[in-house]
Amino acid sequence: MSIITTRQERRKLERDNAKLPDYLTMIPRIHWPDPMGPQKAVWRSRSFLVQVFDATSPAIARLSVNRTTLRGERWEDGISWDELQAIKNDCGYGIHDAVEVYPDARDVVNVANMRHLWILEEKLPFAWRKKGADK
Repeated sequence: MSIITTRQERRKLERDNAKLPDYLTMIPRIHWPDPMGPQKAVWRSRSFLVQVFDATSPAIARLSVNRTTLRGERWEDGISWDELQAIKNDCGYGIHDAVEVYPDARDVVNVANMRHLWILEEKLPFAWRKKGADK
């Protein structure tokens, strides 16, 4: 899916991004593009937009994450593991495990440079853990 913007719109986006802090801040619902949308929360920083949605068990939420800069007609790509971990923590889910899903090839939906983290109710039984971290 392409994002068609004018040069003026791209420059406005750059100016708006520059006004925001480097850290995520929660955006009041009244300032969302669609205040009646399905999101539970929206977080924004100079670099990232994070939308929080309800999810079905065993997940408690889904974080949809994209950069706030455009590369051509798509959101800029390249969100690192460290950035996703920090985003999960900054949105209040630091004590939860999260997963990113790589589905069956027939089920792939790739319409935007977005990453999705499912926040889990329970700890994953197969995840690596620091020794003594549960004490």
